[in-house]
Parts: sequence; structure tokens; C-alpha cells
Amino acid sequence: MTLSVLAVASEVYPLIKTGGLADVVGALPAALSPLGIAVTTLVPGYPAVCDALEGAHEIAAWQDLPGGPARVLRGRAAGLDLLVLDSPQLFDRPGNPYLAPDGTDWPDNGLRFAALGSAAARVAHALCVDVVHAHDWQAGLVPAHLRYTKGPAIPSLFTVHNLAFQGRFGSDLFPLLGLPASAFAIDGVEFHGGVGFLKAGLWYADALSTVSPTYAEEILTPEGGMGLDGLLRGRAEVLFGIRNGLDVEEWNPANDPHIAARFFADDPSPRSANAALLAERFGLDANRTGPLFAFIGRLTWQKGIDLVLEALPALFDTGAQLVILGQGEAELAAACEAAQAAHSGRVGVFIGYSEPLARAVYSGADAILIPSRFEPCGLVQLIAQRYGAIPVVARVGGLADTVVDANEAALSMGWGTGVMFAPGTLSALAAAIRRTSRLFRDRDTWRRLQANAMRLDVSWRGSAERYAAIFCRLAGR
Repeated sequence: MTLSVLAVASEVYPLIKTGGLADVVGALPAALSPLGIAVTTLVPGYPAVCDALEGAHEIAAWQDLPGGPARVLRGRAAGLDLLVLDSPQLFDRPGNPYLAPDGTDWPDNGLRFAALGSAAARVAHALCVDVVHAHDWQAGLVPAHLRYTKGPAIPSLFTVHNLAFQGRFGSDLFPLLGLPASAFAIDGVEFHGGVGFLKAGLWYADALSTVSPTYAEEILTPEGGMGLDGLLRGRAEVLFGIRNGLDVEEWNPANDPHIAARFFADDPSPRSANAALLAERFGLDANRTGPLFAFIGRLTWQKGIDLVLEALPALFDTGAQLVILGQGEAELAAACEAAQAAHSGRVGVFIGYSEPLARAVYSGADAILIPSRFEPCGLVQLIAQRYGAIPVVARVGGLADTVVDANEAALSMGWGTGVMFAPGTLSALAAAIRRTSRLFRDRDTWRRLQANAMRLDVSWRGSAERYAAIFCRLAGR
């Protein structure tokens, strides 16, 4: 008998994406389907979502949602069964789903995602789903509304993709949420005198998960708990760490239409052609003697791009070059562009995000630098290994769970898929860069590392089974 799950999220790949949340929400339905789990996903009606929806028909409409009237459309897009919260006054805005054109948060984000939470609970009851799966702070009010909505109890799983983003708003928002007055309490949605969307999800959900086992342990500590470690320790018995995976058909260098030269684990040699094209695209000199390093991701303190820039002297000492692809904080983006200007031919930078260019980087770079100060899971290292680009990672969160360090013991047994370092300091990163360069010069060892990385199981298979087990347990199956 099929078990029905309503997933609720603020983004879903390939329709709307700002980070790994969208990839997870977009990939899980297909991974769970063979296990007897049917997932329907509720997302806001952004223009890109509404434009892609096929066979759309209205299944519900209300006048009293936070933010005003709205309806729910059902249809399909990109192979996904979707429910779309159509509320033009809240979501008919192009571009980033959370940010205004000037780069600041939309001032009504609290109201926008309060509407999503309220609508999700109503739809869950109308469709009689077995379980609700709410993702991140934007869906944090869903478990709260499920607790207080009349009707049969529907259990929920709340997944934290990044505890740093908590959805905190002033207490003046609370009267607009449609929750009883008793919910504005420490044992509820109240958080430091205001409304905490993430805190609400952590408090009210029947089970909690985050996106890697190590991160699930880290957030129980004062250092990693972002002010919520006490609450999380109190719920540790229902907190699960399940690592993210990849759609291995979508990310497959053997048939990726976006890369110039395709290749296999048994023969990654065509990567050299991709490397040459990548160097040309970024204006790099053709006579490098070390590896071509890359950084892909948000230009933020969390991701450690400042450490990468500080480590340039160590990188240049090995004869290496660097390409940077990302967007984020204006000051860090300017620092990246300044590094390119100061080191023409050795550093190439693209500020922004381009999926074809990202795939070109994965398929052509020798190594990917990921010096995150904390990392719930990360997809960059999974994709890098899939494409034979050796990840150089800090030993934190999901990075520690998904990369096998190529230390001497591992190499002696033919293991290793990357280079890991700790602590997350400049000196440790510089040492990791030098170690990576030494491995690169040993061509047999480097090819073995590439083959190991490309053969590593980074699919959703095992993780989907863990999600399915949680859903079945919540539903009493």
C-alpha cells in the first residue's frame, strides 16, 4: 500500500533554486517512489513555477490566509507532482525568492511563508495525506498548524538544511498567523520575544532530521547549535542525520550534455580537454605546472572563500591556478575580483551562477576547494567526486561524512577520494593545498583517487531508505 507524503518547501529544482535545499526537494520524490512512498510537493507560486505548471487545476481557495486570498493549483512540472500556492500579492515576484532587487530581504517574508505554513496544514487535511515533510524555516510553521488544525492528527518530519537560517520575525507578526494565543510561548513559536519559524518546526514536529550524521551531532553543541542546542538536545531521541545524495543520472559525466568531453571512471583522460577549455574561458595561462583548483559556491564567511584568497601564495608556490564561480556578499565578491586583477592568468573569477559553467568547472578542474567553517551536508563535494575533481574539504559536518581522506594509511589500502584538513584555519588549508599538489604530481596515485571518487556511491538510495523508514514509523505502518 502506497504511503502518501506532502513535502512543503520554498524552492524545488529545477524550477526555482538558490541552494542545496532545492536539489533535495527535487530529487527525493523519485528516490522514494520505488520504496512505495508517493510525494506531492507544495511550493509557492513564483513566476517560474507557475509558468512551468502543466495541467493546472484549482483544488482549494481561501480568503483568510496570512497575506490575503490565495488558491492552490495542482499539476505537474519537470516530472514532479506539484501543489502551487497561487498568491500573486505574495509570490508573483521575479528573481531570488527571498530577496528584493536591492539585495535585502523582502520586508513581508514573514507573512509570505506564514501563508505557506497555514496552507500546507489545510491541504494536508483536505488530501488526507499520511505524513507531512516540511523543509527549513520557510516551512517551519507547518508542524505548528498541524498541531492546532482540527481533524485527524497528521504526523510531520521537519528537516533542517542549515540551522544558521532561522526565520526570526517580530512579535507583531504573531496575530496574523492564525495560531491560538497559547502558541506564543517558550513551548511554542516564541523565540527571544519574537516569532521563530525554525524554532517552531523544531518544537512541534513529530520527528526531526538534518542532512548529515555529523551535522546532527554538531548542532547539539553550544558551538554548532546557533542558540537552539538546548531545544535540540531535548529532542535528540527523534533527531536523525541523513546525508544528502545526488540524482546520479542528472549528474553523470558519461552523458552530461553540458560538458565538452565526456568521460568514465575507467578512463578520465578526456578531462584534460575540459581543463583546457576551462582555462581558456577564465583567461588562465597555458603553462601551469600544478593542479587547477576551483571554488564553487556562495561567497560567504561560512564557505571560507576568505581563506581561499588568503591561501593564494601557498597555491601559487605549487604552480597551481584557481578559478572561482559564485555569488554572495559584495565585499567578498569584490575581493575575488581584486585577486583576479592582481594575479592575471593565475586566477579567474565569474561572479554569479551559471549551471553550464558550473558543470564545466566540475568536469575540468583537478580539485575543488571547500574550506567551510560549518557545512550541514554540501552537494559540491558529492558532484566533484562524481566528476573526478578531487575535493579538498574541512573536516566538518557532511564533508566529514562524504569524503575519504587520502592519508598514507588510506592510500596504502587503495582508498581515498579527497583531501581533508582540520582545523579550519589558513595554515591547515595551505597544508592541504600542498598535499593535494604532491598527490597530483604522482600520476598513478592521482588517477586512483579519481577512480575511487567517481565510483563512490553518492546516490539517494541508502538515504531514501532511511527517510522511508521514518515516514512509515510516523504513519504507523
